[in-house]
Amino acid sequence: MKKIILTGDRPSGRLHLGHYIGSLANRVRLQNEYDQYILIADVQALTDNYENPEKVANSVRELVLDYIAVGIDPGKSTIVVQSQLPAIAELTVFYLNMVSLNRVLRNPTVKVEIEQKGFGDTIPAGFAMYPVSQAADITAFEANLVPVGEDQLPMIEQTREIVRKFNNLYGQTLVEPEALMGKFPRLIGLDGKAKMSKSLNNSIYLSDSVEEVNKKVGSMYTDPTRLKPTDLGHIEENPVFIYHDAFNPNKEEVEDLKRRYQEGKVGDVEVKQKLAVAINNLLEPMRKRRVELEKNPAEIDRILKDGIEKGREISGEVLKKVKKAMKIDYQF
Repeated sequence: MKKIILTGDRPSGRLHLGHYIGSLANRVRLQNEYDQYILIADVQALTDNYENPEKVANSVRELVLDYIAVGIDPGKSTIVVQSQLPAIAELTVFYLNMVSLNRVLRNPTVKVEIEQKGFGDTIPAGFAMYPVSQAADITAFEANLVPVGEDQLPMIEQTREIVRKFNNLYGQTLVEPEALMGKFPRLIGLDGKAKMSKSLNNSIYLSDSVEEVNKKVGSMYTDPTRLKPTDLGHIEENPVFIYHDAFNPNKEEVEDLKRRYQEGKVGDVEVKQKLAVAINNLLEPMRKRRVELEKNPAEIDRILKDGIEKGREISGEVLKKVKKAMKIDYQF
């Protein structure tokens, strides 16, 4: 059986619809086909939250709640916490020698996040190097496949580069992963200006209530050229219709709304109301599963403890292989 690990979930806040459509839906589907490992990347979260580690620590269990809510089965998927696996830290140190500073800073994902966070000339070294840490995450489990959003593709490519360089230097040791993107690899935010992001406050979260979803959908950006319902509307690059395509399973309804919108026969209110219904229908089973698990904090602890134990064993074996290949598996 192939293995799969999913990176990119840093415990610094709640998961949103962008996470769901970008990779979480794939995780639920693929857990029946692969030996799946889901990494809570708390060390990477500290790269831009080092002054507030409590935020990271408090978000670990929230991530577990989100995972179980969307349909992740801890009996099929192993949830691990990055900081509790010493092998990942060691692998990161070894890989850092194989990547130049300029190469890391040219990584498109890193460049965008540095700009968004306004680091300027004060970029924490740990933040700049987190693509190397992600390479350690992935290779520590010998992952064949990594479901990601479009913005994370440069991270997977950097991992592949590190793997190839290591194997060329020391012999075939590490597994080179492939990226898997969802049908909607990048979900635009509610404001229509950028991808959905916690930091940009343009998100619908998986734990949002019915009222919160209704309010957020009602405030969504639509066609700026349309001043009244009888004006001919544009559906291309219109966030409301992008969301209908992504989350409304009633395709006949979606096509009818598109046709009437373009003909000036339906207003934004009706289009948004039907979108809110579709999103709430998607989230309702998640809300119920979340509430059930919230009643049992001991179960969350068990899931994490079991995952960490298994993760230590597997990543430890990979570290032994790496040290042997590098001829630093000393026997004193």
